Amino acid sequence: MKILLTGCSGQVGYELQRSLQGLGEVIAVDRARMDLANLDQVRAVIREVQPGLIVNPAAYTAVDKAESEPELAYRINAQAPAVMAEEAKRLDAALVHYSTDYVFPGTDPAPRVETDVTGPVNVYGASKLAGEQAIAAAGVRHLIFRTSWVYGMRGKNFLLTMQKLARERDMLRIVADQHGAPTWSRTIADSTATVLAQARAGGAAWWEAHGGTYHLSSQGQTTWFEFTQAILEEAAITCKLEPITSAEYPTPAARPAYSVMSSQKLVDSLCALPHWRDALRLCMR
Repeated sequence: MKILLTGCSGQVGYELQRSLQGLGEVIAVDRARMDLANLDQVRAVIREVQPGLIVNPAAYTAVDKAESEPELAYRINAQAPAVMAEEAKRLDAALVHYSTDYVFPGTDPAPRVETDVTGPVNVYGASKLAGEQAIAAAGVRHLIFRTSWVYGMRGKNFLLTMQKLARERDMLRIVADQHGAPTWSRTIADSTATVLAQARAGGAAWWEAHGGTYHLSSQGQTTWFEFTQAILEEAAITCKLEPITSAEYPTPAARPAYSVMSSQKLVDSLCALPHWRDALRLCMR
């Protein structure tokens, strides 16, 4: 089976290149080969490759910038996945897509499940939700994995930023009233591969039984402040941390105050997931 992997230079895409080996012939493309902002190019590459599976971790992820670039955010996060779903349907292929905890408003302090009502509070979340809806409406065999607070040892992410700043400064002020579950990019990739191995063995009947939307985040929950504390502890970096409120750190895009998602549906039926602290420790070692 040919597997078309988008965004192969990104955090999750890079890890997926390793994790998906053995499941098929992985054809990994980056933005230079397939720019999701160019819908004609997206369609052309899919028709050229003729994959049996499309795995799409590529996305517009600049949450604050999306407020001033909504058209671009929607083109990449909603219209491009819609094209992928349409082309996959035409090829009788399947589609794996990644979404976000930011599809929820974050007003209810209880872990969200897949059937909970959505309500994004920023353009990024709204564009990702539109992508989910387009895929579901296409009638294609699909898996949508909602994940959260993604980090890794490459690219731009909170983990690397905090280590850099903590080495440069004596004190950092970190938001302490937003709750979520930090998720290692390798956890996402390995979990995806575990699920897809089952799908390969189960065929069309598996997709009928298990296709749909799942939450794929590390177990447990924390705040950005506590996450930073854990990062500096693992890195053995000494830096004073001061907890602040979201109001003290205004950003162009609003953030949900509580975006913890329950991944129990995935854990119960398809694969295990680590606690966020254990995954962080493993990542940094």
